[in-house]
Amino acid sequence: MTTVLVDYDAGNLHSAEKAFQRMAAEVDAGALIVSSDPDVVARADRIVLPGDGAFPACRRGLQAIDGLEEAILQAVEQEGKPFLGICVGMQMMTEWGREYEDVAGFGWVPGEVRQIAPADPALKVPHMGWNDLVIDQPHPVLDGITTGDHAYFVHSYAMQVADPAHLLAHVDYGGAVTAIVGRDNRIGTQFHPEKSQSAGLRLIANFLRWRP
Repeated sequence: MTTVLVDYDAGNLHSAEKAFQRMAAEVDAGALIVSSDPDVVARADRIVLPGDGAFPACRRGLQAIDGLEEAILQAVEQEGKPFLGICVGMQMMTEWGREYEDVAGFGWVPGEVRQIAPADPALKVPHMGWNDLVIDQPHPVLDGITTGDHAYFVHSYAMQVADPAHLLAHVDYGGAVTAIVGRDNRIGTQFHPEKSQSAGLRLIANFLRWRP
């Protein structure tokens, strides 16, 4: 079993690599490889797509590596391999990103990404720091994670899902903000599990054991 952490120059992967390596060893999930090589992605058993920064830049960064996006889509859509999107990697799962300009996503989760607009003007944007998860529905990747567990967020834009069936968890930040989405063999977290201590490490371990 091999898990690939996709490297497309969309953030520092060091902490994510360490967290996934640690949990892969703990649950005997095989090797963790960091790569931008489409052939490596195509051969992997699980795919993790991180992303820091603006949606348009991350989307174009992914598309700029010849064959990389196609390898991801083939593995996830056609072969049904488990996929985890983190932060902007999660946002790419939806239909549209509305950050600065309209940019198409993968279209896996109906909805769009828009700027957070807290009802309380005292709450600053970006939404940065720890927040309490509210679990909306069960999922194997959330085994052992409960409402009130903490997760670490750094973002100004969030996914607005069109179908509540795809919303697995949210947080309250002057209104509901999407935290976790899921559909079929695909899961996404707006927060950074590699920075979210015990809850994040448990989610990573669950993903590495997950067989959709």
